[in-house]
Amino acid sequence: MNTPFLPAEDVGGPAQPLLTIRGLTKHFPLKKGGLVRAVDGVDFEVLKGETLGVVGESGCGKSTTARLLMQLLAPTAGEVIFDGRVVGTRDLSLKDFRRQVQMVFQDSYASLNPRLTIEDSVAFGPQVHGVSRREAVARARDLLSRVGLAPERFAERYPHELSGGQRQRVNIARALALQPRLVILDEAVSALDKSVEAQVLNLLQDLKREFGLTYVFISHDLNVVHYISDRVMVMYLGQVAEIGPSDTLFRQPGHPYTGALLSSMPSMDPDHRTEKAPLAGDPPNPINPPTGCRFHPRCPQAAAVCSQRAPVHTALDSHHVAACLMHEAGSGHPGAPATLPQAA
Repeated sequence: MNTPFLPAEDVGGPAQPLLTIRGLTKHFPLKKGGLVRAVDGVDFEVLKGETLGVVGESGCGKSTTARLLMQLLAPTAGEVIFDGRVVGTRDLSLKDFRRQVQMVFQDSYASLNPRLTIEDSVAFGPQVHGVSRREAVARARDLLSRVGLAPERFAERYPHELSGGQRQRVNIARALALQPRLVILDEAVSALDKSVEAQVLNLLQDLKREFGLTYVFISHDLNVVHYISDRVMVMYLGQVAEIGPSDTLFRQPGHPYTGALLSSMPSMDPDHRTEKAPLAGDPPNPINPPTGCRFHPRCPQAAAVCSQRAPVHTALDSHHVAACLMHEAGSGHPGAPATLPQAA
């Protein structure tokens, strides 16, 4: 008899965000002095039942943010609040948090213990959290079946006997074995060929509906992010540049960096070829980031004020915000709206 899938109780109700991040910061000290500002004051929310896509260039802090969310790295500052309870306090211990939040990594082979069979890999987590061996194996076999790996064929195999797509399905099954509410997927499909990638993406969508999951989906592939995400967060040099509904952000980006990223997407239309690089140069050094707006050295719309003043997140509509001085009333940028007159 298969063990029923029983996720943890929804403490705060559907209106409360599942995950709230406040001032999340991670600085890595250097031996010769100085700090690498990998993640530098990040704030965002993940709503219950949604898929939040996270995009940005390599080195922008996406994967470090994922490891901070999962508490694999200790933050330098900031809070991780899960369903209204602060992680790592009496309200919510780290062990209870990790039972409700699981992660799927990019390297499907390195993520699995080569000495454990597929069945044992999936059953290991529940046993650590107190589930009996018999129940954990039953749950593992059920999940292997759900991700398209027949237990009678795959349960006793080892990771090296599987293809990359099959191993990633095992990692997804293993993440679901603890019956989590939130799954963080860090470049989970980027190492797969396109046909297998499509199968895994469709599997993720099916599992989300079946189990009522919430996803944080990190990827450099903008087409995949647009396909799978309800909202998208754009990161640049350790900070959030923009966040908003997927269709709105891809149709009308509010930050110049987002616009440059979208312009780099390949098009099948010969009349819309990319003939000029939308963005020049490499991201600045996170050891010594630029003053003011961190994007201003590469921004085609930068003004003098951009090097002097850091932008704040400005609402473009009720669900769409961007950190750009062009949207701040009275910021001093030539393209910014004028300050509204004060009432007499």
